[in-house]
Amino acid sequence: MTTAYITHPSCLRHDMGPYHPECPDRLSAIGDRLIASGVDGYLVHHTAPEATRAQLARVHAAAYLSEIEHASPKEGLHFLDPDTAMNAHSLTAAKHAAGAVVLATDLVMGGECRNAFCAVRPPGHHAERRRAMGFCLYNNVAVGAAHALEHHGLDRVAVIDFDVHHGNGTEDIFAGDERVLMVSTFQHPLYPYSGADCTAPNMVNVPLAEGTGGEGFREAVRDRWLPALDDFRPQLVYVSAGFDAHREDPLAGLQLVDADYAWVTRELLGVANRHAQGRLVSSLEGGYALSALGRAATEHVREMVTG
Repeated sequence: MTTAYITHPSCLRHDMGPYHPECPDRLSAIGDRLIASGVDGYLVHHTAPEATRAQLARVHAAAYLSEIEHASPKEGLHFLDPDTAMNAHSLTAAKHAAGAVVLATDLVMGGECRNAFCAVRPPGHHAERRRAMGFCLYNNVAVGAAHALEHHGLDRVAVIDFDVHHGNGTEDIFAGDERVLMVSTFQHPLYPYSGADCTAPNMVNVPLAEGTGGEGFREAVRDRWLPALDDFRPQLVYVSAGFDAHREDPLAGLQLVDADYAWVTRELLGVANRHAQGRLVSSLEGGYALSALGRAATEHVREMVTG
């Protein structure tokens, strides 16, 4: 059994302008580090297809899908909000980013690989059912999770989100859906200033104060995430893998280091092994310090290969 690495060239063509932190170099930083570390030699590479409209419509309103399509510019940039823009390649990139998680789901459900990492952009976890925001157009992990539920007939899937920003979009889509358990940590208060007051029983949100390091993060995982995940017994595990809680990241103030990402990945693989026949799908979210992103993502993928 192998680890799949799924991406698409269009993900490098999506560009929100000079100096934007969510830049094409993010994927190059990960790919280069995987090669330099030797981890890339253990991966099976796949090219992401486009998600179909029907797959996207499982988690996004039809009117929103039409709105995004109509907003796509032929040249230049079109801003959906002050942080989120589209160029001529963004719509295609977003469809392939969501399609990567669909393909990853099919690969692990079909037994063609044990787990998969989707190196894609734009990221997805801020995209709500009816709104783009926070650099995100389509909610990639939500599209994959809905595909697992509807196409593969699973009863229980888990979404784990360790991005430094709360995954408000995933929460918006799945809050109250008893087939989905979402567990997350995030710095609070911080954009998008949500998550701390959620009352949905299938959402286990653990806000972390600015300055929290690996010890506080690991305590949250051990005390809050793992008991909930083991009680839920997910049949497939999804990871919204944001690496911006790293202490080198410029957009936030948590203090994780490379080893913390290796540790949490081992813990999540343990959940997948106990309950989901090892099936785990991870998709890139944030991470904006390029060196730290490359190192942390490589530790994450290394554990997927060896775990």
